[in-house]
Amino acid sequence: MASVTLKGNKFHTSGSLPAVGTKAPDFTLTATDLSTKKLSDFKGSKVVLNIFPSIDTGTCAMSVRTFNKEASELDNTKVVCISHDLPFAQARFCGAEGLENVVNLSDYKNGSFGKDYGLNFVDGPLETLHSRVVVVLDENGTVKYTEQVSEIVDEPNYKGALEALLDD
Repeated sequence: MASVTLKGNKFHTSGSLPAVGTKAPDFTLTATDLSTKKLSDFKGSKVVLNIFPSIDTGTCAMSVRTFNKEASELDNTKVVCISHDLPFAQARFCGAEGLENVVNLSDYKNGSFGKDYGLNFVDGPLETLHSRVVVVLDENGTVKYTEQVSEIVDEPNYKGALEALLDD
């Protein structure tokens, strides 16, 4: 269990992030077209899992915009944005923003992704939502980098995540 703050108030998550060097747990999530996507669908590509509470908050939206911009400059890299938001809200946001270099997936059906990755809030006003996390995977689904942002209103370390993509 990790601790994260929201404007200085401490809350807890459901576990620990997958360890660097281990295989990332597979998942089943819902895409904006309501199809089912699994981690295995991204095999062969480097993957940035950009995970956050809701696309309708300023910091979460900024992370999607920033990774969208950065992803357009990287070869063989997919940015997968994951939240509990309904697929319709994710599609609306990206359509309105003209964001085309990210894949939005929703954990709204059963929340198993957040539990399997140890990042759901278990107390506080954001209980059951995802904490702000970045997980970088290589082409084989091995974890290369993780960050659980300690203050939920802060942006992730984009530079650290992108550098992990370049380490081979």
